[in-house]
Amino acid sequence: MARTRYRPGRTVVAFFVGLAIAFGLVALAGSWTPRLGLDLQGGTRISLVASGENVSEGSLQEAANIIDSRVNGSGVSEAEVTTQGERTVVVEIPGESRPELEETVKRQAQLRFRVVACSSVDPTACGGAAATPQAPQQPQAPGSGVTVPSAPESGNSTPRNRPPFLGKLSGQQTESPQGQQSESPSPEETSPSAPAEPSEDDPVNDPLTWMDNPDQASIQAFNAYDCEKNTSSANVDLETGELVPGDDAGLPLVTCDDAGIKYLLSVSMIEGTNLTSASAGIPQQSVSWAVDLKFDGAGTDDFTEISRSLFGTEKQFAIVLDGQVISAPTMNGIITNGEAQITGEFTEAEATSLATSLKFGALPIQFSDDLIETQTVGPSLAGNQLSAGLAAGALGLGLVMLYCLVYYRGLGLVVLASLVVAAAFTYALVLLLSESAGFALSLPGVAGLIVGVGITADSFIVYFERIRDEMRDGKSMRVACESGWQRARNTCLAADAVSLLAAVVLYIFATGVVRGFAFALGLSTLIDLAVFFWFTHPMVSWLARFDFFNRGHKLSGLDAESLGLDRLPMGAKA
Repeated sequence: MARTRYRPGRTVVAFFVGLAIAFGLVALAGSWTPRLGLDLQGGTRISLVASGENVSEGSLQEAANIIDSRVNGSGVSEAEVTTQGERTVVVEIPGESRPELEETVKRQAQLRFRVVACSSVDPTACGGAAATPQAPQQPQAPGSGVTVPSAPESGNSTPRNRPPFLGKLSGQQTESPQGQQSESPSPEETSPSAPAEPSEDDPVNDPLTWMDNPDQASIQAFNAYDCEKNTSSANVDLETGELVPGDDAGLPLVTCDDAGIKYLLSVSMIEGTNLTSASAGIPQQSVSWAVDLKFDGAGTDDFTEISRSLFGTEKQFAIVLDGQVISAPTMNGIITNGEAQITGEFTEAEATSLATSLKFGALPIQFSDDLIETQTVGPSLAGNQLSAGLAAGALGLGLVMLYCLVYYRGLGLVVLASLVVAAAFTYALVLLLSESAGFALSLPGVAGLIVGVGITADSFIVYFERIRDEMRDGKSMRVACESGWQRARNTCLAADAVSLLAAVVLYIFATGVVRGFAFALGLSTLIDLAVFFWFTHPMVSWLARFDFFNRGHKLSGLDAESLGLDRLPMGAKA
């Protein structure tokens, strides 16, 4: 079989097509300046003070870790989360203050699914109790439908549909994924006086039966609750019928939604710990943002049981977030795959904020709304330090280029071109990562990119020296380029693998700005490999076809004097 002819020109063209695509994506993103870290740009500082009396050091630190995951999930946004004293968590986030930042940080994100016994719109199950007077509002009902996507939404709407902050839950009839989320906190840790839990044989522990005939203590508590006077949810003390502020999963709950509609809810049937993932997106055939949920095996079984029991009835179940009803839909289909979707009047920021809070779990403590302090902070480093860092990088890059031009002469032009191309690719990826992953460039990150210049230059030196060694052994340049490439390639791969391994270890085990340095170092190492394989090697192979290099011109860097020979080998021209 004939050997395929190597065409370096095609490789170079393909490389530049990839570079053009990268800058095309940057143009679509619409931002040509990288996002800077706290040390270079400043940002927003949010101080949170824990409420309640029993706040342990462990729970405060756990809350700080969960908040850090929310604001710095990828580890490269350069956000900083620290604890101060015995009750305070301080969050510093680069960039301008955004309305959803405070909500993402402070939200406890305790998600629960409960069935509805009665509401102020339909109090039938509670003995026909009159609805509590509410502030005048436009006519709204407590929820919207749960639908199977194959069925048209308009045909499955119920008379109770309304568009609250969150509106409708939908899913598909397929098998569910498996997984587990971090455990939710115990309500007793945040409740001032938790009522006694019901016994195992108490009817309240069978929510699907209890919702049709709630106990008198719960009915009494429901009738006594006023959405205008009560700003938080309350559990029902089953012994006294009194309302106890809190959101205990094992007790009935009385609470309201954004529209001021009052609900009596069962014990929790599905917990936020049953979620395996939560993500924001725009569903098909829709223009509004939604939050997609996936339950684990236990959550899938419970959700299937709920949908089977409520399907074909006007009975509702409630999605409760931090004690407040965010949606109370009816079931218009049997959902067996453990996937659901919360839709409604979402903006992209609101959907992303809610999904982020749910994905990383609930906070083990609550923070006082009255004591939250938000302020703008300036950069921790002076602006001239960024200029000095960039100047140092430019000076180092210039010295490397000058040395390569003096020592390698004509081949030094390949070094210059490779470094310029690597810089362009690095800049494009930094811009794209700033938009897609929240990557913020701090001074340690700049240092990581500058270190990458040395790694890139090392690859060129190893390759060029291997070409010279092959030519000293009597090979022509065209042959030496390919045989030298075979040996230099393995050396460069081994060196870059060590750098990449160091970057990965730093990224995994380090925190704060050190992770930014590790990420930038790993990124520059990967770019070095791409440039070395798909630009530098093809360029040298292409230049070897010209007499200027192939015949060993004095300015090529491959003449006899540069190689330490009296003359070039016979047949130097291939």
